[in-house]
Amino acid sequence: MIRPSTPDDAATLIDIANAIGFQPNELEALSEMLAGYFRGDSDRTHFWITDDDNGPVGVAYCEPERMTDRTWNLQLIAIRPDRQGEGRGAALLHYVEQTLEARGGRMLLVETSGLPSFDRTRSFYVKCGYEEEARIRDFYATGDDKIVFRKVLNGG
Repeated sequence: MIRPSTPDDAATLIDIANAIGFQPNELEALSEMLAGYFRGDSDRTHFWITDDDNGPVGVAYCEPERMTDRTWNLQLIAIRPDRQGEGRGAALLHYVEQTLEARGGRMLLVETSGLPSFDRTRSFYVKCGYEEEARIRDFYATGDDKIVFRKVLNGG
């Protein structure tokens, strides 16, 4: 079941991000973002969703790109490693796309690393209908490019 994330999910969602390889500074930022979201500190147009199967097994976070016409950025999508390969990531991404289309979203961007260890991630986005739009060399670190994928939504 895919549903909005709740404050009770927060620790498990951070654990999922940790399990897929997020670094300590990234986990800290995610924790702060989740806490702010649940306190209502920030713009409520963005959203966190949880894939729940007797407890959270996946998470996605999406927010609008500032100063654009209905362009959104998927900041996070993650499935617990022991539950990957079940179609959950594709279902979660499809749910995000449907949510954005219902809100009048025009385009969804996704950013990921260009390192070989992210080959599977990049293949996942291509399989889900995303096209590589840009590459920023040495973005994350020397030798670690940022790859930007995009998909025009039905409302666009």
